[in-house]
Amino acid sequence: MFNRPQVRDILANGQVDTTTEVLGWVVTKRTQKTFSFIEINDGSALNGLQVIVDNTIPNYDETIPLAGTGASIRVTGRILASQGAKQRIEIHADTLEVIGTIPDSYPLQKKRQSPEFLRNNAHIRSRTKVMGMSTRVRSACAQAIHRFFNEHNFQYIHTPIITASDCEGAGEMFQVTTLDLENPPRLGDKSDAPVDFTQDFFGKKTFLTVSGQLAAENLACGLSRVYTFGPTFRAENSNTTRHASEFWMIEPEMAFADLHADADLAEAFLQGVIKDVMNTCQEDLEFCEQIITNKKFKSPFFDGSKVSLLQTLEQVVNTPFQRITYTEAIDLLNKSGKKFEHSTNWGDALQTEHERYLSEELFKAPTIVTDYPAEFKSFYMYLNDDGKTVRAMDVLVPRIGEIIGGSQREDRLDVLKERIAHHGLDEKDYWWYLNLREFGTVPHAGFGLGFERLVMYVTGLQNIRDVISFPRTPKHAEF
Repeated sequence: MFNRPQVRDILANGQVDTTTEVLGWVVTKRTQKTFSFIEINDGSALNGLQVIVDNTIPNYDETIPLAGTGASIRVTGRILASQGAKQRIEIHADTLEVIGTIPDSYPLQKKRQSPEFLRNNAHIRSRTKVMGMSTRVRSACAQAIHRFFNEHNFQYIHTPIITASDCEGAGEMFQVTTLDLENPPRLGDKSDAPVDFTQDFFGKKTFLTVSGQLAAENLACGLSRVYTFGPTFRAENSNTTRHASEFWMIEPEMAFADLHADADLAEAFLQGVIKDVMNTCQEDLEFCEQIITNKKFKSPFFDGSKVSLLQTLEQVVNTPFQRITYTEAIDLLNKSGKKFEHSTNWGDALQTEHERYLSEELFKAPTIVTDYPAEFKSFYMYLNDDGKTVRAMDVLVPRIGEIIGGSQREDRLDVLKERIAHHGLDEKDYWWYLNLREFGTVPHAGFGLGFERLVMYVTGLQNIRDVISFPRTPKHAEF
């Protein structure tokens, strides 16, 4: 129900015939001979408030035509128990004021709009039910994340957005420069000589960060438990439903911790945050559930699995996570008798179809897979004694597969140097990271979770562009 403080208090106290003021945007209007029905919403909750406007109020004939869909209005009147089946209360207007009028060209008319249409009108799409829900759930997820880490004695840190090192070693980074791109300084007289980045603002090549992990490790090795929650950037020319060029990452880091402790933290984190959001956003998530499981209504926004969203979330919250090694996972996949599109040979990366089989069909529970082959994992992951695997983990959940990736970090200086060289990285770019292994090194571990991936999972929305108010994707940086 409408969440303006006055109305919320009236609902809580069971009061009626209380005079109050409400403000919002008109969702729909129906005009009868002697009165009008207007539904308004201020965006604080899924459903709006019905206003009954009698033609006896001042300036009725002048005001009502201006109060069309999308107009902003102020209403004063009495809150009364509703005679309708769709709402508990309604407001009977004593006065109605139109604050902002709306032209006939207002795009959000009372009809179904496609996701693409709304993304092209992102400046007003938050007034729709789906995007209002998405934004409220995103806000609740963020608050739940901060509450969880605060309750578990983590310090909230802010890591640099501009960096000179590539955490993932993938090379897909946005370069940051103040040099004249048409005539940059060069290390030589020839026009094709290398650019002299010593004359750039930071005196070297710099980029937008793809991860705050390395800096978080730095601070964990002095504060024990830290987490960063901020924007990251990847210059990957991908237009899939799961990728954006600008996105947010949650990255906790713990000193004096191994992979087992990391897995424990990931399980408690996912269960705690989802439970918190389910308690906070019950109405919004019930709306998602109704849309997803309604066989007569196929929404282009939500996943088409027709699997109960709420049951899946409850399964994550209430079911102990299964734990297996990558080698055990490959063995189970090969023995399953199931025909997969992608191969399941040892050394191959697990694909979404494999991850979903493990968590949905085999274990019917969230599953943590550990000890992956070193060849397709990052340089900073702890190398096991077998020399072939690293202490890495992926958390797999029903409906989407992998949602969290983490590892115990390599704390041995000599091994870390070998791993950096093996990945073709320049040791000089990581001098301070290597120092951490010289100056009181300790076992430490952490994980990363894409914030938008979490919001997509909780809501059932199938496109990352619909859980970011103003998405940044290749060739698109509007608003």
